[in-house]
Amino acid sequence: MSLPPSLSRPEAVSDERVAALAAELAASHPGIALLAGAADLTRLSRDFHDYSPVLQQQLEGRRAQLAVRVHTVEQVMAVAGACARHGVPLTPRGAGTGNYGQCVPLAGGVVLDLTGLNRLRVIDPLSGVVEAEAGALLGDLEAQLRPAGRSLRLLPSTWRTASLGGFIAGGSGGIGSLRWGFLRDPGNLLGLEIVTVEPSPRRLRFDAAGSAPLNHAYGTNGILTAVRLATAEAVTWQQLVVDFADGDAALAAVGALPATALLLQSLTLLEAPIAAALPSPPGCPAPEPGAHRLLLLAAPDSLEVLPHWLEERGGRLRWQAPEGDGRAMPLRELGWNHTTLHWRARHQGWTYLQMLLPRPETPLIAAVRERWGHDVLWHLEAVRQDGATRLAALPLVRWRGAGDLAELMEQCRSLGAVIFNPHVLTVEDGGLGVIDADQVAAKAAHDPAGLLNPGKLRGWDER
Repeated sequence: MSLPPSLSRPEAVSDERVAALAAELAASHPGIALLAGAADLTRLSRDFHDYSPVLQQQLEGRRAQLAVRVHTVEQVMAVAGACARHGVPLTPRGAGTGNYGQCVPLAGGVVLDLTGLNRLRVIDPLSGVVEAEAGALLGDLEAQLRPAGRSLRLLPSTWRTASLGGFIAGGSGGIGSLRWGFLRDPGNLLGLEIVTVEPSPRRLRFDAAGSAPLNHAYGTNGILTAVRLATAEAVTWQQLVVDFADGDAALAAVGALPATALLLQSLTLLEAPIAAALPSPPGCPAPEPGAHRLLLLAAPDSLEVLPHWLEERGGRLRWQAPEGDGRAMPLRELGWNHTTLHWRARHQGWTYLQMLLPRPETPLIAAVRERWGHDVLWHLEAVRQDGATRLAALPLVRWRGAGDLAELMEQCRSLGAVIFNPHVLTVEDGGLGVIDADQVAAKAAHDPAGLLNPGKLRGWDER
């Protein structure tokens, strides 16, 4: 079996057409920043897709012909209208912390930097519902919510630098998924404001149901300009690092902890070689040789029960401290895709996968170990899916070529795992592999000429 074939890449438009668009914007909207230098274009046409050797090869040399930075929704509408009138592709981007090439322009054209669109619009004092502009950084939003006693429900491990709109358009879950599931679960995303790409762009607002087709659509079917989210009561989470000498005991503890009455925000299990390679928070000792490491964020009242509960199951508490506002590395930056980031900083010849494991998990893990040995190292995250606790896996994989990677994915799939392939470009193939007709219909309604992030929505290209 081979990896899914890539779609044919759309061709870039002529430099003359882009120059005409830039001239129009410069004359009519002098407050819009137009960036055409090679360094700016390269920087704003990239994300962290180099986690994948497959995407790194496919996206080599892909770059916008013009970058535009905006600060208001009116400026977004001006850019969208100019692109529609000149027939120039438009790729929205936030902070560029994604891993799948979401903001890499396949057809050149304009890349639209939305990070200047970053105002917190409102926090409802009764419900805690927040509305903020798409370019707001999640770390900044967390700081702004804290005086109101609120916190974002879900955060990627890149929470300090990731943008809100980018998280909605390209993310799915992360820290908090143990409690709140995923962004697509009803009740998390409450509404969106978008701008259409038409000669006379429209500014539209959607409720939760209307926003669903634009959630995790890579910015292919509408430019997100503002987001409404449910929030949670703020908690000063306690960070715990627990080592297990026995891997089966660690896995059993991860499976049993979510069934307790303890309030947990995240639960990460790192196989011993990963735990040994990752940095530790200040004051936290490195794991002993061969120890598997459990990282927890737990509510303060859990500390009366949790250490003893873990000790009874073979765990040894190595470090505990409250989350703070300082610059020291928090535990939340050792899990999810930060685990991959830290590992690859020391081991360049590795990549990763993303999957939801079947229950029980042990047969799949054992079968993969038998076939691949220590070329696959396990990193597990506890999540809530359809109301039940499951284990998501982001295993680290030694790169031995696309054929071996495809064989590994097929083996895991045959053993009951659901694969979320991080080595493909399209929305559908990185998810469940099926075309979402609502996403395609939203693109037809909001981007009738197909100019938004072309090549990333397979359902549009195959319609």
